[in-house]
Amino acid sequence: MDIKKVLNNNVVLTENDNQELVVMGKGLAFQKKVGDLVDSSKIEKTFVLESDDVSDKLAELLSDVSEKYLQLSDKIISYAKSRLSTKLDDFLYVALTDHLSFAITRHKQGMQLKNPLLWEIRKFYKQEYEVARHALDIIEEDTGYRLENDEAGSIALHLLNSQISGEGLESMVLATEMVNDILNIVKYHFGMELDEGSINYERFLTHLRFFSFRLMKEEGQEADNPDDFLYDQVKWKYKEAFQCSEKIAVYIEKAHNWRVSKDEKVYLTLHVHRVANRHQLNNKTSN
Repeated sequence: MDIKKVLNNNVVLTENDNQELVVMGKGLAFQKKVGDLVDSSKIEKTFVLESDDVSDKLAELLSDVSEKYLQLSDKIISYAKSRLSTKLDDFLYVALTDHLSFAITRHKQGMQLKNPLLWEIRKFYKQEYEVARHALDIIEEDTGYRLENDEAGSIALHLLNSQISGEGLESMVLATEMVNDILNIVKYHFGMELDEGSINYERFLTHLRFFSFRLMKEEGQEADNPDDFLYDQVKWKYKEAFQCSEKIAVYIEKAHNWRVSKDEKVYLTLHVHRVANRHQLNNKTSN
């Protein structure tokens, strides 16, 4: 195999049967250049890539990040592939490697970031979260550092994003249209413009993106044992937000013929209330 690109002293990009490979090994690329033969005796790990774009981004990343994080990502991704039934996009190697490098650096410095979506991730994406929890064990075994459960939530999000990116352009377009339509329903229901620069708006947007993909994957259908008590409590306590959520559910059923479950309505109502309530509180404060 000829070297197509030197990523660093230990990693090169090559090709076999018209398929791009990222090949790793200690000193594999030392004093090597494009066109030289790969020393097969030094190969320790090989990654098969389906996209030229991914290999370019990986090359850019590995100019700043140690390849040990790529190896760590590969262990986690291999485990994820054995546990999840959906296809994971190749870009996950780039995203997860970058994330792990940053997360472990932060951990060494004593910086812990809270994941505001951890509750939802654990509720709606149990498989991905359990894989991510096991990923913490893999990280500890390899590095000696035990990351917090908030990081498991972040790793689960990377797994989810990888699945979503594999859905194709048509699904992405449909999800974007749904999110925009729902945002308009909220704006018109409360007669206000949302603060697109606020963290609450970003959280709401993230929830709507995953909400739309759950519906497309038919994961938003009625649960076997919906929490009727919580549903009734939310319906009573957040009347205005619940009415808005009902409008959203009607829109989804009419436009896409999908039914929104009680559990989904609960979380949708809570998010609508938070984004609308914070906006109204901010307006009162500024006035």
